[in-house]
Amino acid sequence: MTDDTPKKASLSSDKTYEERCNAVSIISQPLASKKSTKKAHKLVKKAASAKLCRRGVKEVVKGLRKGDKGLCIIAGDIFPIDVISHLPILLEEKGCPYLFVPSKQELGAAASTKRPTSCVLIVPKKGSEFEAKDVYDALVEEANAFDFTKLKNSS
Repeated sequence: MTDDTPKKASLSSDKTYEERCNAVSIISQPLASKKSTKKAHKLVKKAASAKLCRRGVKEVVKGLRKGDKGLCIIAGDIFPIDVISHLPILLEEKGCPYLFVPSKQELGAAASTKRPTSCVLIVPKKGSEFEAKDVYDALVEEANAFDFTKLKNSS
């Protein structure tokens, strides 16, 4: 007797990066490149295992209000957009760099949760050595290098 039930495809093979980018909202700037998205997922996975991240909008906002500083990675395919629309402004006020990635499912999987995750704040602890510090620094540099004046001039 053979097993004819179809096997579930993994999340990463369901859609390509380009297809996921078509589903992102208009405010998803700066959107990480394909290579940077892979780096971001790798960083989130390492930070989650080291317990250095906050998951979800409520937890991220609470951490920012308490003074946590770090890199915020936000999913771009959140609907309704009102759920995360206040985050970029809050992050800029607090001086925290942020990046958008195309998929909430992949972000949730990288954060070691069973549910999709809208945002993750990675807060490296002072004094302790973070395993993926080089990846963290590269993504912070990319987030800080984004030129928001181009967006304002195109409007």
